[in-house]
Amino acid sequence: MKAMILAAGLGTRLRPLTDDRPKALVEVAGHTLLEIILRRLQAFGICDVIINTHHFAGMILQYLKTNADFGMNIEVSREEFLLDTGGGLKKAGWFFSGEEPFILHNVDVISSIDLRRMVQFHAENEALATLAVQDRKTSRPLSFDEHLQLCGRGPGLAFCGIHVISPRLLRMLTEEGVFSIITSYLRLAARGEKILAFRADEYDWRDMGKPTGTGRK
Repeated sequence: MKAMILAAGLGTRLRPLTDDRPKALVEVAGHTLLEIILRRLQAFGICDVIINTHHFAGMILQYLKTNADFGMNIEVSREEFLLDTGGGLKKAGWFFSGEEPFILHNVDVISSIDLRRMVQFHAENEALATLAVQDRKTSRPLSFDEHLQLCGRGPGLAFCGIHVISPRLLRMLTEEGVFSIITSYLRLAARGEKILAFRADEYDWRDMGKPTGTGRK
């Protein structure tokens, strides 16, 4: 199984910590956010990872080289300008082939969400994409029906920044340039594609992209 880590953002909410480094290299308890996510993916048996970069991209490349890619097979998708989540995934789409689903993970999200269980849920329901969500306060809620199918934007549930995606989704990304993957999900859900919610209420979750590390325990 493969994964992509979204790490190209400017990290504006973490300034001044990101004035001289990318958000991915901000440390939590002595470990960078990038290392934490890589180790977590590795613990679930994932060794093939692609990371998108932009802000201080060279520092991430050097960091990976210094740490021998943490014993993983890592590729980097460098963005000359920020493409957002959907554009970034589309640019890195060459990395994914076959029919096996892959994980898309924000670099600034730390959680105890069971990725194996999430992947199993995705496979059992033959979903196009599965989004980890929680019932908590958010400024950008997503609505799901009684079958956990995406319906639209709020009121609803909070997205956790972790997806399981079937590679066939990549062929359906008709949006171009800079765009959010949520835009694509909403379009595809409206035409009946399975964009499902994985309820992650029982797990710890933290958004480390903010100085306060907001989240749920």
